[in-house]
Amino acid sequence: MNMYLHELKTYRKSTILWTCSMIGLVLLFLSMFPAFSREAAEFKLVLEGFPDAVKKSLGLSLETITTLLGFYSYVFLYVTLCGAIQAMHLGVSIISKESRNKTADFLLTKPVTRTEVITAKLLAALTSLILTNMVFMTGAAVIASMVATESFSLKLFLMISLTMFFLQLIFLALGTVISSVAPKIKSVLSVSLGTVFAFFIIGMFAAVTDDNALKYVSPFKYFDPAEIVKNSSYDWRFLGISIGIVISATAASFVIFAKKDVS
Repeated sequence: MNMYLHELKTYRKSTILWTCSMIGLVLLFLSMFPAFSREAAEFKLVLEGFPDAVKKSLGLSLETITTLLGFYSYVFLYVTLCGAIQAMHLGVSIISKESRNKTADFLLTKPVTRTEVITAKLLAALTSLILTNMVFMTGAAVIASMVATESFSLKLFLMISLTMFFLQLIFLALGTVISSVAPKIKSVLSVSLGTVFAFFIIGMFAAVTDDNALKYVSPFKYFDPAEIVKNSSYDWRFLGISIGIVISATAASFVIFAKKDVS
């Protein structure tokens, strides 16, 4: 419990910063929606002039962009990018920070098993992500209700928002694997940004080329807000893949860390 609380305290500032940043991003974009909806016809004409490749890569749908849910779906693409970086950073730093800060010898001489160590760290990171999503979803829903020019489905709004948590679980698990495998990571931020942006670019390329195979590679394409709005449900195929990735990566992290020679 002490280890869990210590880790949670360590993540406190970054959790507050990331949460406020994502809420601020939603506030910035959604504050433009009332003006956007009033001039919907003119904006549509402008967007129609964009190349199809650009519209697909940015997630722009002319059919729904003038509705609150459609506009939020476009904004949410960049929110999930921030959320993925937050989760990846947590995952990569979980184990690597002990070697980087030269505290591994102190930690591993405590009367606790390595399984207990990584469990406490993962639970603290998971708690941080849960708190982030709870506050974000509440704040985003309040902002949306304030700027809405017509009624919208709160259920679909929350379903779209919840996909960020699913995405964060994937990147947290992947980051933990990297942290377990790598002998020493000097820069957590560079590894986190590089990995997240690589998957993000693959997702944009998959959208541009309509390559269904690439959609399986990038977690950013597992939960399409447009499809959620259209079908009022998640794609259970990709949801199952997400669960499989999280379970497999987490299990691998436990096994690798238990046998790892920590410097």
